[in-house]
Amino acid sequence: MQFRAPHVIAELGAILGVGAFLAMAGGGPASAQGAVTGIYSLVSVPSGMELHAPDGKVVLEYVTVRPENIGLTAPSAAYFDPVNTPSGERVTNAAPNDHPHHRGIFFGFMNSEFHVPNDYSSNATPTHPAKGYTVERGDFWAWGGYAPREGRVIQNRSVKLIETDADHAQIEIQNDWLIDNRKMLDETDEAVVSERDGMYVLDLYYRVAPVYDYEILQSGFGGFDFQAQKYGDSYFSSAAGKVTLPDPHYSYPLTDWPPEPWYDFTIKLQSDGKTVGAAVIDHPMNPASMWHNARYLWMLAPCITALGPLTITPDAPLTLRYRVVVHDGAPQTDTIQKLAEEWRGMNEDPFVHPTKTYSDMLPPHTSYYDTVVPQIP
Repeated sequence: MQFRAPHVIAELGAILGVGAFLAMAGGGPASAQGAVTGIYSLVSVPSGMELHAPDGKVVLEYVTVRPENIGLTAPSAAYFDPVNTPSGERVTNAAPNDHPHHRGIFFGFMNSEFHVPNDYSSNATPTHPAKGYTVERGDFWAWGGYAPREGRVIQNRSVKLIETDADHAQIEIQNDWLIDNRKMLDETDEAVVSERDGMYVLDLYYRVAPVYDYEILQSGFGGFDFQAQKYGDSYFSSAAGKVTLPDPHYSYPLTDWPPEPWYDFTIKLQSDGKTVGAAVIDHPMNPASMWHNARYLWMLAPCITALGPLTITPDAPLTLRYRVVVHDGAPQTDTIQKLAEEWRGMNEDPFVHPTKTYSDMLPPHTSYYDTVVPQIP
């Protein structure tokens, strides 16, 4: 897959009409949902942006407006739900009754803190500290058990269709992480969606660029999560078959399941008896991860802080890579394994475009690292 910068594709306007073309660009009225366009299309809906397959089926929605009527306790939206199988069955779940802060495919760290440098430049006292920082704690996973979640919001800034044809769509998402309306971190995501071997494949890249030093404490979960449906008989599997490991517990991060290239979750839905599932494939360029795949949570959750804490600095943003394979029926283990081997061998940087760098993609901002730190002896 070649990653390209946003560009105007004149032919798309002629093929889809002005309304659909504007929706694909991230604004304006949308074409009718379910329209058969022959290519992937991004359609504006009241709660966010919907991606339609060439045949008009809804592949997924990226929710940008926090829903008020589903019991969601997280203060943020910024998640994928529904994510559907090629037959149209919904695999994800938002605000399940036992964990109402969970939300489809979402991303956010739980036990974390920003270190905001103190500004002593106006302090005339000759003995003032040479440097120091203020701790701003935040739970962007939105549980609230270890750090505050109120006022910790992931605010979507834009969702754009970068590239599309009959075989794939590439979407760019930009979010701000806020603490009490103060911007603390830039999140930029790339999602490449295609259908392969009768399954939807979502290649997801997350670029985390904090404004201040960002420390994520050791924890059993946090970061990327795929929250699946919960009502029905379900099981986890890997390339070796069904997993029989004991469930992990958040209080002991090292009880998370051991690193594997991928784990799959499959469920026979109680609602209609159909079997669906999804596999999440890790990438070797990610920090070493363990998996918080508890059966009572119905989720796939590779955790980069299970083995220890992690600090992300403004001058060294972190990029994480995950491939999600969404399937009807039981997992096609051999096919998923081939997709895993392909994915784990892909090393290109999705944020380096031919016509722009990642720095060009970020909105202008000035941090203490630009102003105060250079003045500290």
